[in-house]
Amino acid sequence: MWLDEIRLVLPDRVVARGAVRIEGGAIAEVVERAGPAAALTLMPGIVDLHGDMIEKEVEPRPDCAFPLDVAVANLDSRLAASGVTTAYAGVSFAEGKKGLRSEERAGELVEAVARLRGHARTDLRVHARFEVTNARAEPVMRDLIARGMVDMVSLTDHTPGQGQYRNVEQYVAYYSRTQNRTEEEARARAEARMAAPPAWEIARAVTELARGQGLPIASHDDDTPEKVALMHSLGATISEFPVTIEAARAAREMGMATLMGAPNALRGRSMTGNITALLVMEAGLLDALAADYHQGAMLPAVATWVREGRLPLHEAIALLTVNPARAAGLTDRGAIAPGLRADLVLLETSEAAGAPPPRVRAVWREGRMIHSDGWSPAVMAVAEAA
Repeated sequence: MWLDEIRLVLPDRVVARGAVRIEGGAIAEVVERAGPAAALTLMPGIVDLHGDMIEKEVEPRPDCAFPLDVAVANLDSRLAASGVTTAYAGVSFAEGKKGLRSEERAGELVEAVARLRGHARTDLRVHARFEVTNARAEPVMRDLIARGMVDMVSLTDHTPGQGQYRNVEQYVAYYSRTQNRTEEEARARAEARMAAPPAWEIARAVTELARGQGLPIASHDDDTPEKVALMHSLGATISEFPVTIEAARAAREMGMATLMGAPNALRGRSMTGNITALLVMEAGLLDALAADYHQGAMLPAVATWVREGRLPLHEAIALLTVNPARAAGLTDRGAIAPGLRADLVLLETSEAAGAPPPRVRAVWREGRMIHSDGWSPAVMAVAEAA
């Protein structure tokens, strides 16, 4: 199968006009052609290392739970339509005995993803988020990891007074607003969380098991170089959403990949007043962007940086593709190059000022089309006829 007369985003440059031959689910050949820039752009499929959207699919409104198979299938469709071909769905073990993020409910969700991933359009994986103050989740996490149902582990600590919520009042305001609680209830919640000490030795046991399975380990919301060093000692090789430039710099110095949220990059600010993705990028410390809480933010975020002249197109696309793939140890995808998986996205996009966000026209996973909006029949005809 050939995809011809398209602009190609390669790891080190953009080819104005070219073609890609796909054979057996892999890229067999990349050809550069003479002539002006093609109208459509072909880029690698997005590799999203951290997306929290699955919980919203399960419970779109408070206490309104959907069947897990419906939630997983709907998220999978949204991801494919956004250009994502590899997705690590974030499942949080954070709330103890009750709630969507309880160990029991989170375990059920992990099992649902594992059960349904063979039917998914995308390469759907599990990113298990272990809250270090919730020791009750440890046996559940260990069991799921041992059964091969987890693909990445992150260590999170949402204790007010550090990390994402260094300002306790900020935590109180956020919790009361998002959980429909009074200020008094939110303050009581903050005090209870601050009274629960992190179980670092249990966290170490979880990460040692995960590392034994070859899983990548990530830290979450690092706020100081000391916190980065602790997480690195526990096996973390990815620093997710560092909240200060000092933490991001420390992570880079320790050889960790730094990852920020695409919604932060698109909006130009953090929800909780922390460092912006733009500042991390401008400091030369940004390796990857992730969906965080909205998969639709990824392509518009990097397109905005390209239009503003902050990054060339191939470097911007690398933040969504080859860089996160390498951070997760996935060496078979993330770039348009012979021998790699034919995970590809066909875009209509423009770097002109005032242009609309990139529009995903078609997506392939291992050479099989998993999404199309039906707009580009000429390219589809070439693909089917070849």
